[in-house]
Amino acid sequence: MATLPLADLRTLAEAVLVAAGTTPANAGHVAHALVAADADGIASHGVARLPAYCDQVRSGKVDGAAVPVVVQTAAATLAVDAADGFAYPAVALALDRAAALAATTGIAAAGVRRSHHFGVAGHHVERLARSGLVGLAFTNSPAGLAPWGGRRALYGTNPIAFACPRRDGAPLVVDLSLSKVARGRIMMAAQKGEPIPEGWAVDAEGRPTTDAKAAMAGTMLPMGDAKGAALALMVELLAAGLTGANYGFAAGSFFTADGPRPRIGHLFLAIDPAALGGPGFADRAAVLLDAATAEPGVRLPGDRRLAARAAAMAGGVAVPDGLLAELRSRAG
Repeated sequence: MATLPLADLRTLAEAVLVAAGTTPANAGHVAHALVAADADGIASHGVARLPAYCDQVRSGKVDGAAVPVVVQTAAATLAVDAADGFAYPAVALALDRAAALAATTGIAAAGVRRSHHFGVAGHHVERLARSGLVGLAFTNSPAGLAPWGGRRALYGTNPIAFACPRRDGAPLVVDLSLSKVARGRIMMAAQKGEPIPEGWAVDAEGRPTTDAKAAMAGTMLPMGDAKGAALALMVELLAAGLTGANYGFAAGSFFTADGPRPRIGHLFLAIDPAALGGPGFADRAAVLLDAATAEPGVRLPGDRRLAARAAAMAGGVAVPDGLLAELRSRAG
């Protein structure tokens, strides 16, 4: 493992993306998002994704030069077309415009279609919370979950996220996949030839497996069993049905350069807390958060991420030697 400062890793990531055919502006958005994931200790959504991302740009599965377009469709709603490009530039546009709308309408919704993997869901809502807003995010993804009782994958793992401002410190962020674990963790285990714990996934025949490659060919198991599968259905309808994006079973893979484009969807809600309950939301939130943490040993969602982020800002992040060599080779 080699340790790189965050700025150096971002510079390398940008160079890799530009060499593959991504515009510098889009490469900046993507590099920032991936390195931020590594900084938070979420390596499955970090620069390990770069080889697959770049291969998809080269094959045309992702348009590295895409320019997202936003249309305000009503007083508080936005429709954003990611134009078959990377999600990150489209998401940044959606969040900026939604935050501006929410300042006057109290609440704003932004739907994104024809999009790609949007990385760490929590980072998007954290951006809204740092503006004083409450944020919600929903995204679907290529099929990885079967309806409860079924064997054919129809739904994505479909992450959801929530964030709100706190009186002191960074926003509270809740970010979770509706599968037992994010599919990216299984992808990384498959790349390394490592087993996965039983209970994460089943193989193509519906049998429990600890083989990561067999799990990638099979289906993920939902958190909360039937309840998790129901939530995954809900997110498909919110993120894809509402926005006009592909459902998970029609979306191309995030991991391969061949096949159809993903064209998935995302939905963001930005809420001005003062519009609903008047001023003082952060103080009201503190009452609950202080009560929760009064008991020794209680850890709020996001605490580990913030600790990892602080460590990475001070000392950089570790990148496997093989991956680093590949990235440097791709950068030219």
